[in-house]
Amino acid sequence: MSRTGFLAVIGRVFLWSFLLALVVVVAYPLLWMVMNGFKTNAELFGNPFALPLQLDWENYADAWNRGVSDYLMASVLVTVTSTIVTVFISAWAAFGLTRVRMPFGRTASFVILGGLMLAPAVALVPLVRMFQAMGLYNTFWALLILYTAFRIPFTTFLIRAYMVDLPREVDEAAEMDGASRWTTFWRITLPMCKPIIISTVILHVLFAWNEYLFAMVFTSGTGVQTLPVGLTSLMSKHGTDYPVVFAGMVMAALPVIVLFFASQRYFIKGLSEGIGK
Repeated sequence: MSRTGFLAVIGRVFLWSFLLALVVVVAYPLLWMVMNGFKTNAELFGNPFALPLQLDWENYADAWNRGVSDYLMASVLVTVTSTIVTVFISAWAAFGLTRVRMPFGRTASFVILGGLMLAPAVALVPLVRMFQAMGLYNTFWALLILYTAFRIPFTTFLIRAYMVDLPREVDEAAEMDGASRWTTFWRITLPMCKPIIISTVILHVLFAWNEYLFAMVFTSGTGVQTLPVGLTSLMSKHGTDYPVVFAGMVMAALPVIVLFFASQRYFIKGLSEGIGK
């Protein structure tokens, strides 16, 4: 028993040491980015790993006035809109695949999931030509359509995996009470899928907020560019004020970090009950 207890203590020490090291690896770059946002260029290049001499908020104000406010609003608009559209269409599609008996239903599932195999870079050139012909190039509509189209297969896959094990007796009871398909979906099935819906919302927000390739290729105006592309404009060939860039990066990362910690419990529960099935 003493040997077993000793091995258990050693195992726990190794586990906590590993978790502590993982926290340092993840948290240190974020703290380093935040601290460098308060420095001057001289401080940053003189001793990049030292603490700032004073908490100077001018870098954050300068980054905000140099376009981060516009990039932030563009990112919020594209992310929120594409999240709502993508999650709604995916949830409705998952409801049809799991609750409605239709011919070739399994084939439809494979076709939708087949969208996961299409890499965005493969379709980049024809998409540019198509959006230019449609007059959607350099508009919010271009990013909205692209973010929605390329994320529907993955989001549908997650929600469908969660809906498969939901009790069908509830749907049958609602149907006996005269509820339509839409009422059953909106008032019964969708509330039961709250954990996976929150998980898919967070995953899509992370994708849309940080997506760079489409935002770089399909937007070129200051009022349309999102944060990942807009932050690169803060860097100049003739001299870059790196503390201002770090301040802009902090403002770009803060909303996603707050969102994740606010909904962490539902996010983990939805993924464990969705993907794990």
